[in-house]
Amino acid sequence: MQSQATSHILMIRPVNFGFNTETAESNAFQDIKLAAQTKDIAQEDAMREFDEMTRQLQAIGVDVMIYDDTVDPYTPDSIFPNNWVSFHASGTVVLYPMQAENRRLERRQDIIDDLAKNFHVARIIDLTHFEQEGKFLEGTGSLVLDRMNRVAFASLSPRTHSDVLAEFGRQTGYRTISFHSADAGGKAIYHTNVLMCIADTFAVVCLSAISDPDERLMVRQELEKLNKRIIDISLEQMASFAGNMLMITTQKEQKLLVMSTRAFDSLTAKQIDLLDDYATLLHFDLLMIEGNGGGSARCMMAEVHLPRK
Repeated sequence: MQSQATSHILMIRPVNFGFNTETAESNAFQDIKLAAQTKDIAQEDAMREFDEMTRQLQAIGVDVMIYDDTVDPYTPDSIFPNNWVSFHASGTVVLYPMQAENRRLERRQDIIDDLAKNFHVARIIDLTHFEQEGKFLEGTGSLVLDRMNRVAFASLSPRTHSDVLAEFGRQTGYRTISFHSADAGGKAIYHTNVLMCIADTFAVVCLSAISDPDERLMVRQELEKLNKRIIDISLEQMASFAGNMLMITTQKEQKLLVMSTRAFDSLTAKQIDLLDDYATLLHFDLLMIEGNGGGSARCMMAEVHLPRK
């Protein structure tokens, strides 16, 4: 059985981070007021947040592989590489269709080629042709994967299309589970990974974001069938990125649950006690990245599950 977590993490250091107007329509987590106030310092503060997060991860024993973004082309969301690529224990690399045109420019073959020096790449599944049909599936933003059981959860949205989801399942052998979700204002959740985190023995999920009672029950039952302890979070906690967590490991196999400080501060004492039983909790100040990018700690990390050469 494949392990759920890895110690090998790909992260992209930003050079032109900022508020992306092309993504704002479908991403209610982006804060337009913050963007207007901080447009001159967004890159500086995002770099500081990024460097502190990667420094602490490396210090605790995570293999963080950092690649610098390029000045040209302009890619304000490059700090979120998990949306364009995923890496699998079979040696498979998957490339994904993305809604915003300037986000498609984030895809970099040079990074895959460099990783292939130390990891085995057996095949590349390229789903990007769906962009021509206006159909998208934005990596492990759209997909929350139970890698141990080969199950993919996906909340359908303008960035997560059922046809691409089905093709992902066909080509990778994952069983796919789709549903619909919305925030407190009724707007479709843009990415599944802001409402759900699946780890080895537990799952953090905002069940109240799944408005249809049948779909909500279905997701709960599927998680229970996978033997996951469900830790339910509120809509308010989800809005603070409490669903945007990721379990990774150190190279000595210590389990870590990574999140932002904003997410951590939204948790109740009981939730913290529960989560602390499963993994060491790590949190980082990511307010600039969250406010302008509409994504948090999980979005910044692309797990490299490829086998080492």
